[in-house]
Amino acid sequence: MVLKDVLLEKFNSGEAEGLGLKRLCELMGAKARFEKNAVIDAVYALENEGRIVYDNGRFVLFENSGLLKGTFKGNERGFGFVITENGDYFIPPKCLNGALNGDTVIIKKQESLKGSTDEAKVVLVLERGVQKVVGTFDGDYGFGFVIPDDKNYSVDIYVSQKNTKGAKTGDKVVVLITNYPEKSKNPEGKIIEILGKKFDIQAEELSIIKAFDYSLDFPYKVEKELAEIPDFVSEEEKAGRVDFTNDLTVTIDGEDSRDFDDAVCVKRKGNGFELSVHIADVSHYVKFYSEIGKEAYSRSTSVYFPERVIPMLPKKLSNGICSLNEGVDRLTLSLIMDIDKTGEVKSFEVVNGVIRSKKRMTYTAVQSIIDGEVVEGYEDFVPLIKDMHALQQILTKRKRERGNIDLTVKESHITVDEKKNITVEPRKSEGAYKIIEEFMVLANETVAEYVFYAEMPFIYRVHEKPSAEKVENFKNFLKVLGINVKWNAETCHPKDYQTLLEKLKGAPVFSVVNKVMLRSMQKAKYSPENLGHFGLSSKCYCHFTSPIRRFPDLVVHAVLKDLISGKDVVSRFSSFTQEASNISSTNEKRADEAERMMDDFYKCRYMKKHIGEVYSGVISGVNSHGVFVELENTVEGFIKLEYLPRGHYELDANAFTLRSGVHSYTLGEEVTVKVVGVDQRARRVDFKLID
Repeated sequence: MVLKDVLLEKFNSGEAEGLGLKRLCELMGAKARFEKNAVIDAVYALENEGRIVYDNGRFVLFENSGLLKGTFKGNERGFGFVITENGDYFIPPKCLNGALNGDTVIIKKQESLKGSTDEAKVVLVLERGVQKVVGTFDGDYGFGFVIPDDKNYSVDIYVSQKNTKGAKTGDKVVVLITNYPEKSKNPEGKIIEILGKKFDIQAEELSIIKAFDYSLDFPYKVEKELAEIPDFVSEEEKAGRVDFTNDLTVTIDGEDSRDFDDAVCVKRKGNGFELSVHIADVSHYVKFYSEIGKEAYSRSTSVYFPERVIPMLPKKLSNGICSLNEGVDRLTLSLIMDIDKTGEVKSFEVVNGVIRSKKRMTYTAVQSIIDGEVVEGYEDFVPLIKDMHALQQILTKRKRERGNIDLTVKESHITVDEKKNITVEPRKSEGAYKIIEEFMVLANETVAEYVFYAEMPFIYRVHEKPSAEKVENFKNFLKVLGINVKWNAETCHPKDYQTLLEKLKGAPVFSVVNKVMLRSMQKAKYSPENLGHFGLSSKCYCHFTSPIRRFPDLVVHAVLKDLISGKDVVSRFSSFTQEASNISSTNEKRADEAERMMDDFYKCRYMKKHIGEVYSGVISGVNSHGVFVELENTVEGFIKLEYLPRGHYELDANAFTLRSGVHSYTLGEEVTVKVVGVDQRARRVDFKLID
């Protein structure tokens, strides 16, 4: 047993607990200098691992120390917060102890001068969270500094002359940190890549991609495996599969979609319907142990930006052999459901299939047909579209009756033309979207229930009930608006939330209640445990319908295929579903943040041409420094206190209101603003209140 392990055993037994270095050396029988040095090295190794901590002149086991471990989140103004399992703690600038954004740290709680108990100081940095930083180089004097794009990374990185890689002031660069700071010193680094000039659209886009450590290319081993995958479906691959190629199967997607992983067919069946949901059989080509499978696991999701996609799978798969393109045979995992006139699934079957899509439809064209218009090229599909629309309305009604929460969430649709002109507008929410939405939700629920009752390992898409604290905060907010509800954290049901929204529809407070309700919700995630889906009021839910762009769907397919073929699902997937759930949830959050940041960049570029113009908007947030306003086109900007009427403003967090003695600004309130500036580095639009 190595010395470090022997020493840890003595801490666990209590012998070494509370001793200093001198006493620890005596305990270990170290007399010679080299023996004492070995003990000291072992002590420091345990400390660096976070197994023991040094506090008030003595070493103790971490779990006995009263200290906490968490992740440090920095702020551009020098302070920060540490997020722990016990809550979040404020870290004043003088208590950072060299911690930087993303670091894993150990903290000690302390009482602030104002008596607050949620303040702490960093005792030890266990692990550095950021090794590469993207920013702007500043330095025409031999050496220089990289100013990070990430505002939470509040210190500049020093770069010596030999490590500048020839970068000039104003260059967007990637810097590798080679030396972390002690106390107040700057980190040191070397530039490993020059991306272009700041504010250049391509350089700024690359900066965001590099900041999130996304790769635009696939590894050589993946490309080598791709060469073995065919470009068309062979007769041998079709053998043993159910043939759906003669059915009137179609895809419905946006005009700019390039990969198609779901196709549908609806047939009248007595008073009900037969709904076939055909999903691309990606797992036929992608095995988890292959290089392509390992890369898909690592990426977990495709990431969508206005001008490019960073795909989970290589283009040969995502746009080629796996994509359910019109007029070609494709392998599918197909779910065939018999649905009665009330929308209940009476029976279903999951089979390996082969389809041939008869039409690549668009939401716009389908909506036009629903509205009674004639669309060229769709003449033969009008009866099918009417049947799909009829079934969708039945499913929507059934979902509403059980309590599905229909929150109003405005999404952005950003387009860029050949001349690089940017357009920002709300994404259309036409009835045609509802057809695919309802069909996919029903398929996801049906598959999840099937595997749940089969008691097999699985990945569920879960959305837990709001926490007791968030429910109480939401209820208190409603009281401020004069709205009283009888439910509480234990008794609340999705239908309670839905009923509240329906009751307030058309009322002036609807928008603000919708926003606060959304913020009171938990974040959906992936889990091997079925915890239900609160927002959909669903007892069982999963993601089954998009294996081209989501790794959990790929796992769901693999489980289903083993289940229907009688293979041993438990031994293959019992531990893997937990691992895949964790990495998929983490990478989903990362993708959401990257997409949001990229959208903000494009919105700033767009609004730069509209400085001085006046818009109507809705207050989307308030803090002690000002007011956030969202415009009808989905652009969100900020009104600083200096651009509000004069007064001493205080934040009422419970009422989501910023008020002075005369003026008040509340979430959901309509205002008129003028665009006064765009901060491209912060990716923020600045407004001035003019009404």
